[in-house]
Amino acid sequence: MPQITTIDEVLDTLDGIIRQSEENNDTAGYFAILYRIVTARVKTGIANNEFADGARMEKLDVIFANRYIDAYFAWKTGKPVTASWQKAFNITTDYWPIVLQHLLMGMNAHINLDLGIAAAQVSANSNINDLQDDFNKINSILSSLVEGVQNSLAKIWPRLKWILQRTKKVDDFMVDFSMQMARDGAWQFALCIAGKSGTELDKLIAERDTAVAEKSKIITHDGFAVSLILGIIRLGERGTVKEKIQKLLP
Repeated sequence: MPQITTIDEVLDTLDGIIRQSEENNDTAGYFAILYRIVTARVKTGIANNEFADGARMEKLDVIFANRYIDAYFAWKTGKPVTASWQKAFNITTDYWPIVLQHLLMGMNAHINLDLGIAAAQVSANSNINDLQDDFNKINSILSSLVEGVQNSLAKIWPRLKWILQRTKKVDDFMVDFSMQMARDGAWQFALCIAGKSGTELDKLIAERDTAVAEKSKIITHDGFAVSLILGIIRLGERGTVKEKIQKLLP
């Protein structure tokens, strides 16, 4: 597909992924919804002059989005993707992951790997430190949406929030994969690769990708206690994938 160059094209493409996921009962649509919510909020922020450099923020958003969109369509056509995205896409054919796990797996690949790459790329011809304030603002947007997503998930299974709040092991699972750690790590990775190119850049990205893919084990959890709780949640989720997608939509 043609490379996307505007935030509106990003939104249109995400809408297409969501529609296709609804038609095919494809759990990959869960993350596409979350990402569309984030992208729409960034677009609003740009329009409201919330960022120091709105044009640069749109460019960052587009570079960032292209990494997910390219990975999605590559996976759909059997082409190789990063190890981080492969882990996220692998669970879309598994019955047991709950909707929240699908979202977190996408966030793991996209924030922990893709965001740092996008930040370094958009700063290729300038000092990356000039981006930091706007970077922090976009990350605050990501963090602020977590509660809203949990409320949407509660439509799928109302007792989810109760369990997350009161069951220590599941709470630890959420804390271990904190958004603050992800955002800080993405910025540090951006600083690490800023100004790098060629073989050196490829090596650093490959090493990061391996580490991020390994980090996904925090989300998939093969420990008995947490797996049991997540299994109970999964059995409590009601409706087809299409119906869940519709409940996640704002």
